[in-house]
Amino acid sequence: MNSLVIYFGLIGMPQVIIIIVVILLLFGGRKIPELMRGLGSGIKEFKNAAKEESEEKLEEKK
Repeated sequence: MNSLVIYFGLIGMPQVIIIIVVILLLFGGRKIPELMRGLGSGIKEFKNAAKEESEEKLEEKK
């Protein structure tokens, strides 16, 4: 947990701007919405799988 805080502490606003510019240069403005939709659906699937797993564990305990 402490290492996670250290890594995020090292990223400031100038670094975030540089990362955004590099992503725009690599993928272009038209591809970014598609990438974000894919990322969002992936996160949604992960949450659903985690929820199903926790429900299965609760059923096993009963």
